Amino acid sequence: MSSRPVVVLDLGMGNLRSVARALDRAGGRSQVSDDPDVIARAERLVMPGQGQFRDCALALAGARGDAVRAFLATGRPYLGICLGMQALFGSSEEAPGTVGLGVVPGEVRRFSRGLRDPATSARLKVPHMGWNQVQGRHPAWRGGGWFYFVHSFHCVPSEDGWSAGTSDHGGAFCAAVARDNVLACQFHPEKSGADGLALLSGFLEARWS
Repeated sequence: MSSRPVVVLDLGMGNLRSVARALDRAGGRSQVSDDPDVIARAERLVMPGQGQFRDCALALAGARGDAVRAFLATGRPYLGICLGMQALFGSSEEAPGTVGLGVVPGEVRRFSRGLRDPATSARLKVPHMGWNQVQGRHPAWRGGGWFYFVHSFHCVPSEDGWSAGTSDHGGAFCAAVARDNVLACQFHPEKSGADGLALLSGFLEARWS
């Protein structure tokens, strides 16, 4: 089976090489780039990211953001990871007044203070770090999977049909969104073992669309 070309968008945020290596293990042929022309022509596009919403939004201002929007409009497969999911929304409580891509209606909110485990009443930490089960309606989960999270903020879609996977941290939260050619997850598939590799493989083969 030939490898499938995929562009990993370089916003100068996060460990891009670990994402690229995971994609290559899943059957991809990755290219890390921040060039708007490369982004717009990509067969598949992955936007990873770790850091602050404001920095991500600034990195997507101008030609790079226009290239991402142009790519999304073509219907070719897009995968957002962590901040690459949050960037699809128009706003975030992390950076009031900063405008994201606005592809998914809704906002990004901080986990509430004082979260507790419903079963034990133990206080839960923010940021939320560790392994959680994801369940939902999307083929990428194959009925459920375990994935690795590192985040203090979570996405809240305002339009029915966008939420594709949920997880739990003191209550249910949206762990993934999807529609048409777009799939984005709050967790890190590149750090999530066999379930993460299966997700990346499905993305490369467009089995999830």
